[in-house]
Parts: sequence; C-alpha cells; structure tokens
Amino acid sequence: MSMSISSILKDVHWLGHAGFMITGRRVIYIDPYQLGFPDVGDIILITHDHPHHCSPADVKWLRKGATVIVAPEACAAKFKGDVRTVKPGDILTIKEVTIEVVPAYNLDKQFHPKEAGGVGYIVTTAEGIRVYHAGDTDLIPELDQVEADVALLPIGGEYTMDAVEAAQAANKIKPKVAIPMHWGTTVGSRQDAEKFRDLCEVEVKILKPER
Repeated sequence: MSMSISSILKDVHWLGHAGFMITGRRVIYIDPYQLGFPDVGDIILITHDHPHHCSPADVKWLRKGATVIVAPEACAAKFKGDVRTVKPGDILTIKEVTIEVVPAYNLDKQFHPKEAGGVGYIVTTAEGIRVYHAGDTDLIPELDQVEADVALLPIGGEYTMDAVEAAQAANKIKPKVAIPMHWGTTVGSRQDAEKFRDLCEVEVKILKPER
C-alpha cells in the first residue's frame, strides 16, 4: 500500500517516553503515561509491567465500556473491563485493527528478562498502516522478522537499546519512517535522537511530545 510519509505521520502522535496515540478510524493508545488529555481510546496496548508503561491511572481515563485493553500477563490483572492477555506470537483482530504480539527483552541487562514476558506490537490500522512499537527491548534477533511502515524504537540506552543499536534495528526493518522514543524523560536526550537520525538509512522523524 503506497502512502506518503506525511499522510502516515498525521495519525502517529508521541505522548512522551514510550507512549503513543495512533488515530484514524480507530484510536489506539500504546503505553499511555501521565497524559494531560483524557481522549477515549478504542484499544489500549500495554507492553510490560513497569510503571512508566503500565499505568492503570492513565488507562482509567482513556477507557469506556467498549475499550479493549491488550496486555501481557504480568500487568493484565491491573486493569478492569475487556482485557485480553497476550504473549509473543499471538495475533488478534479487534475492531478492524490487527495486532501481532512480538518479543521485547534485554540481552545483556537485567531490567527486561525474556521470561518476564514483555512484548512489542505490530499494529495494522483500519487504514492498512503497519506500526511497530518495539516496547523495551535490545537489538534482539527477532527484529529481523519485523515488517512495518512505521518503526517506534527506544533509543535511550541503559534499559533498552541505545541510539546506535536502534539505528541498526531501523536499518534492518527498513520502515518508511522511524521514530525514536524512550528519550527525554528518564533516559536519553535530544542529542541521542539526532544521533539515531544521523545513523539511520531510512527516513527519521523526531516528534515533539503531545501531552
């Protein structure tokens, strides 16, 4: 499907840290945290149980009766309503949106062990755009299988891959556009985001957080 980068980007909103809102026919949140606007979502995806990612207080404001929450087992019990528990390898379709659940873990750090069950998501929107949210991950071999139009990649280092490794990930995945995340709050700086952009062989858009 041929879509311009600008038409894709109008539906992708960075909420700071690892939080994103994807708009279109369906409103999809991923890891919403400390939001200033309680716009209700159709689907809310949670990558893992760390508090900057799994925030029941934020989800409470974003959920209505029909909202579906998708989360790995370690944090699914923290939410009320229609909660779908997932693990890497799962594929589900909710309200015209297809969600592929992929692994996310550390290789040489203790923060996100593989057995903790953290995930990333490849979301195919109702409009047919494939958005990959990597979750908190290192440059893991499973990234070789990811196909996406948009890649949301952590660049902060310390807890996840750093700018150099994230650029390697982007160059493997070859999305139409890569967007750095997991910087500007707990770890990672604007300088890291620019380094990521400089090392990428694909188009990079450094977004400003919409909070």
